[in-house]
Amino acid sequence: MSNKDTLLCSICANLDFYKIFLDGIPETEEIPLDTLSSILKKSYQCSFCRLIAFHVRRTWMLDNFPHFDLSRIECRILSQNCGHLRGYPLPKFRCYRLHINMEGLQYLWERYPASRAVAGSLRIHLMQEDAFKFGRPIDVHGRRLKDVVDINLVKNWINICQENHGDDCRSARSMDDVDRKLPEFVRVVDVVSMSVIPAPSRCRYVALSYVWGDIGAEYWTAKDNVVERSKPGGLNAAHLPETITDSILFVRQLGERYIWIDALCIIQDDSQDKFAQIQIMDLVYGLSYLTIVTASGKTRTARDPLPGCRPRTRTSQQHIEVVQGLHLYVGPPRLREALAMSAWNTRCWTYQESVLSHRRIYFTGQQVYFECRRDVFCEDIIAENQRFIVGGFLQSSGDGVLHSHSFANYLFAVKECTRRNLTVESDVVDAITGVTNALAIAFGLGDPTRVFQYGMMLTDLHHTLLWQHDPHTPRSRRSLPDRDSSPRPSWAWATWRGAIDYLTIFRYEGITMNTSPPEVVETFVDPWYIVDHSGDIVQFDVPRKHQVIYPRMPKTSYSPPHGVLDTTELTLNIHRPLEPSTLIFRTTSSHFGIARRARLSEESSTAPIHHGLFDILSTTSSPTVSSTSASSPPEAWVGTAVLPLDHALPTSLEFIVLSRTDIRGVYDEESFPFYLECSLHVMAISSQNEGLMERVGLGIIHEAAWIASNAKEKVVFLR
Repeated sequence: MSNKDTLLCSICANLDFYKIFLDGIPETEEIPLDTLSSILKKSYQCSFCRLIAFHVRRTWMLDNFPHFDLSRIECRILSQNCGHLRGYPLPKFRCYRLHINMEGLQYLWERYPASRAVAGSLRIHLMQEDAFKFGRPIDVHGRRLKDVVDINLVKNWINICQENHGDDCRSARSMDDVDRKLPEFVRVVDVVSMSVIPAPSRCRYVALSYVWGDIGAEYWTAKDNVVERSKPGGLNAAHLPETITDSILFVRQLGERYIWIDALCIIQDDSQDKFAQIQIMDLVYGLSYLTIVTASGKTRTARDPLPGCRPRTRTSQQHIEVVQGLHLYVGPPRLREALAMSAWNTRCWTYQESVLSHRRIYFTGQQVYFECRRDVFCEDIIAENQRFIVGGFLQSSGDGVLHSHSFANYLFAVKECTRRNLTVESDVVDAITGVTNALAIAFGLGDPTRVFQYGMMLTDLHHTLLWQHDPHTPRSRRSLPDRDSSPRPSWAWATWRGAIDYLTIFRYEGITMNTSPPEVVETFVDPWYIVDHSGDIVQFDVPRKHQVIYPRMPKTSYSPPHGVLDTTELTLNIHRPLEPSTLIFRTTSSHFGIARRARLSEESSTAPIHHGLFDILSTTSSPTVSSTSASSPPEAWVGTAVLPLDHALPTSLEFIVLSRTDIRGVYDEESFPFYLECSLHVMAISSQNEGLMERVGLGIIHEAAWIASNAKEKVVFLR
């Protein structure tokens, strides 16, 4: 064994790393290394094993999984192409990075779902000083981190975006920046005069997205200091926490003059000012030149500095080993993985701040990242050369993606926001208002205050009503905001605590990992009515998606009731006005039995289940079963429902029809054969007082079973 191999174990010493980086290892020829547990043990003796161990110990947080047997995970090495230069023959400048494939990692993810967010890909890169050994330019290699972020590098990232991306990065939500501007009541911090001033017309400003934490209110702008702070020098940096002072310093270093910081630019003890500012967050972040994001650490507060903004504010986590004369280091976490390890990523308010911003600078515990709608750059990967085609080792956070359909964007926003934390849980609608405003503008939906109510997208109510509780979240209501004296409606997801999602057939099969819009092929409710804040009953239009049904066998299709409701049908015999947010519509109603169904996927989960699967049962004979017998017909499985487990449910529930879908496998297909679009989306409801109803859960029922149940027409008053 030569001297250069003395720090390698017997397995790693048999590898020719120069040849691997020169020619690569195809995935079909990946080379076995060892079990992960053995590699961790050898990391004190072998420099290459130490690289693998460094990544695992840094990102996996093994203390969270003390009972998991790491010998289950087998490590294998292969190479991946990390890009080439435009204008050069591909073989000449093809560059490889190493990838450690870990067989058995799926088992860890299944047993500890939280591990998926942190157990990222393990990639090993060649440093730029060794590029000459392969006759390559440095553009596709690693760069050494400095104690302080290079401000010229950040400026270069911004310039690349400005000069090369054009309209693609003008706005994250396709707003017309030319026609839209900040309202006159918006303030910014002037970092030159150190004052809080009205935002100059069409000024270029930076925005800040950060976690307040448990820090006190002594630095906030309030009624008693706003006048003083509006004077030159009125904003005393000595009274500000480090996150804010560093952000101001960073803006100066960039050569910019204005920054928007919520704690300073909103009068925190003025409810009218706060409400007005919250309603225009889509403009504040959507029109910003750049947004600074503080995403370092699980316990971060506004007291913490921006890592790398000043000397001694960060500790380098770049680990380099010399292996057979080559300088190798573990690649940085992808941006998505870096954010998963931050407190910033757990806060509900920060979601819209990120998704609305078209350029973002992330200060993480590892390094600084830049992200726009077209590119992701970071300090220790050289990828800024415009001749360079990145081979996928940098990955965006995924927040700024605008889907082609408004509901797909809405679905994603609801899922993200409801999984995040709120200090004041009743703020959930306010915390998503910036996104819903931007969606209304981008897709021409109309006035956002009418399109979105109680967090619900009314223009697609046939889809929006099909939300589901996360199965691991108890069914309990959020506390009400101080300004709202009436309870929020049961049909709105914002009424309920915890994560919300929109799922397809997979949820009715017990699978909750899949996320996509529930399929609606025909809408049945038209029109919808709602009680507005003044107590008036108003009709609103809902775009309907019509689809002709072609049954595969002769069947009687469900025909919904139609027609505008008259004034007598819009009233209940109650001695008080209907509460605002009461939803009124005509449909059909029927009762079915329910029975809890245990699913393997639910039983194997380590987390408690609070919403489970139920069989929907009917005592009505199915179309294929003879009913000549005088005895009572057996219970038939006619559908599946997702219902809460924390509350005592009766043996039967009332269901109402919402729309038609195309789902199979959720009822007895021997008694109720599947044919095209024979399934109905139904809502389980319970009677409250005086004829009002409340949402209990959702289900799927075969239309033949619904017709056979002799369902009755009903005007529903849903609270």
